[in-house]
Amino acid sequence: MPQIRVKDAASFLGVSDDTVRRWIDAGMLTSSKDDVGRTVVDGLELAGIAKQNAVLPTDPSAVGRSARNRFVGIVTDIVMDTVMAQVELQCGPHRVVSLISSEAVRELGLERGSVAVAAIKATNVIVETSAVTERGATG
Repeated sequence: MPQIRVKDAASFLGVSDDTVRRWIDAGMLTSSKDDVGRTVVDGLELAGIAKQNAVLPTDPSAVGRSARNRFVGIVTDIVMDTVMAQVELQCGPHRVVSLISSEAVRELGLERGSVAVAAIKATNVIVETSAVTERGATG
């Protein structure tokens, strides 16, 4: 099982190190010590807590879609010429950038500060990991 350091676990979940330590003290997470004495938590348990604690904003569109990867966010920037536009959204801690037609930007009424949903349907999603993580340890 992958073992993840407390500081990394906190970073992945968007909480403080102290919160992760409180979860350990409360029995929500099992901890152990790694080979150099640092406190680590089980990656599988952490994944469960991440999924359980995920707070997803309500999709304001109320439209059914087959795309499962949907991110509600705020439009932070639009760079537009006569044909194409680059639209940037901040969806929680994630920055999502889309290239769409300028016509679509106008039809959707997109502007900086407006709420939008990035619906992503991809058959090719790259998943990366560091060489250290591939061996089952974390950096």
